[in-house]
Amino acid sequence: MHTPRLILASTSVYRRELLERLGLSFETTRPEVDEAPLNGESPVATAERLAVEKARAVAGRFPDALIIGSDQVAHRGNERFDKPGTAERAIAQLRSMSGDTITFHTAVCLFNSRTGYSQLEGVPVTARFRKLTEAEIRRYVEREQPLDCAGSAKSEGLGISLLDHMRGDDPTALIGLPLIALSRMLRAEGIQIP
Repeated sequence: MHTPRLILASTSVYRRELLERLGLSFETTRPEVDEAPLNGESPVATAERLAVEKARAVAGRFPDALIIGSDQVAHRGNERFDKPGTAERAIAQLRSMSGDTITFHTAVCLFNSRTGYSQLEGVPVTARFRKLTEAEIRRYVEREQPLDCAGSAKSEGLGISLLDHMRGDDPTALIGLPLIALSRMLRAEGIQIP
């Protein structure tokens, strides 16, 4: 049976580490996609559109592959919490999210570049941040440097201590790649997992 190459259209270390859990051979590549939301686009629609665009953006380089695209948008209603990029922005985000519930919507797309068939699923996880003191926020940002994470918190690390609870169908979605949904998609393409 023909086994297509598996391509992760992401250079995120978090997504790569998650995909490694499935024990499959894969390659990574950077998708050149503008991640800015479209005018009037909801956070959910942004995540799902970008997951598809990332997968399709690299299809020309991999004409016989299964390509994984994923995107995450952290939001409270229509207010978005992007990757902060700086410690000051991370502190401001965490200050704003303190004592509130934030939704992390992670979308995953599996695109078969040979057949043109794509699968898309969005997986929301809500995280309730406990009431944080300024000192806790600053200590956290200094210790974990969550500058490349939507919402400025790494639940797989020390960021878990910032939360009261999480709710969702797939804890890996909060980290950036919903493995339960992705495994289902890969099986539909004939990939044996486990």
